[in-house]
Amino acid sequence: MSVTDAAPGFPFEYPVTVRFRDLDPMGHAHHSLPLIYFEEARAAFWRQLTGRGEIEAIDYVIGGVRVTYRERVRFPLSARVVLRVARIGTSSFTIDYELRGPEGRLLVEGSTDQVLYDYHAGGPKVIPPELRAGLEAATAG
Repeated sequence: MSVTDAAPGFPFEYPVTVRFRDLDPMGHAHHSLPLIYFEEARAAFWRQLTGRGEIEAIDYVIGGVRVTYRERVRFPLSARVVLRVARIGTSSFTIDYELRGPEGRLLVEGSTDQVLYDYHAGGPKVIPPELRAGLEAATAG
């Protein structure tokens, strides 16, 4: 799990394993599971980006989510989530994700909008320059 040339245009990669408990009665991973895989990848990306591992270091909230299913996600499967920063605003940024199976097959794609949040003030906060630079380094281009 690191910033790499994992997939063209996606500089961060995180491995995930589809577990038996992830299955729904239809025999594939429940539709909510890609969101958890994306969340695990985003948390690893954030830890690497900020150098902070504690839960209190997550100073953003999710403002929106989009998921598109391309193929069934089956068990057993060793997959990987690749991600990139797609957009950076004043206080928010968008991350694009792809869940890829063996041989790079696209299974699920999606995006999330994160809003930097000041929990003491109770509202959004501006992305500081050092964080902006890290986010820019994780864009596709």
